[in-house]
Amino acid sequence: MTDPSQGFSTDLSGQVALVTGTTSGLGRRFAQVLAAHGAKVALTGRRVERLAELEKEIQASGGQCASFPLDMTDADNILSVAAEVEQALGTISILVNNAGIPDAKYATQMSVELIDDVIGTNLRGPYILSCEVARRLIKKKQPGRMVNISSIGAFTYEGHGAALYSMTKSAIARMTDVLAVEWAKFHINVNCIAPGLFESEMTDGMLERMGDFSRDNPRKRIGRAHQLDSTLLYMVSPSSDAVTGTTIKVDDGQTPR
Repeated sequence: MTDPSQGFSTDLSGQVALVTGTTSGLGRRFAQVLAAHGAKVALTGRRVERLAELEKEIQASGGQCASFPLDMTDADNILSVAAEVEQALGTISILVNNAGIPDAKYATQMSVELIDDVIGTNLRGPYILSCEVARRLIKKKQPGRMVNISSIGAFTYEGHGAALYSMTKSAIARMTDVLAVEWAKFHINVNCIAPGLFESEMTDGMLERMGDFSRDNPRKRIGRAHQLDSTLLYMVSPSSDAVTGTTIKVDDGQTPR
């Protein structure tokens, strides 16, 4: 990593980044941005054909990446992918826990299967992966950066469904706090981004069900993925060396404080 005392830098040359949920939305954008700034990126997700498309796109732009099918509800898959990425690209020094699914239901309407899927994808999987990446960094005495993607929904809930989603995203923010404390002595920084309503497949589904409610936002718009670039790059860059255990809300003023 570049010496952080030399001013702000977003040069990620020599870094290996694993991003979960890169087959669409924010995860896809995160992977593109990290690759554009010099990191070798492990693309992960369940839709293999989309991974292949993104891999070709990044490589055509001069970036370095490789694809690894990953189901965040499958612990064995998570552990094996961590090993495969290290073998193919090198030790993972940047982890972006982005993968997540909504529930879009009232609590009493959820099946046990859906409950397990939401908790598994949004919380259990990211925790297992974070611990595995940290274990490998600690063994090699290397520093690292982890960025967990929470949601503004972790801090507010209006009672219209998706209670479990809100709970898991709140837990992700808390996971950031506690792992930052536990791993500070190993120079592994753990931070969190809590986006508001941004363009994604998840948002598209909400708009189909509820209509265009962006007009109710103060700026009457939905966030664009590129508006998260600077926050992500700061959290993974050498310049955030002293920042750990922090959650940054990026919601375009959509949510009352």
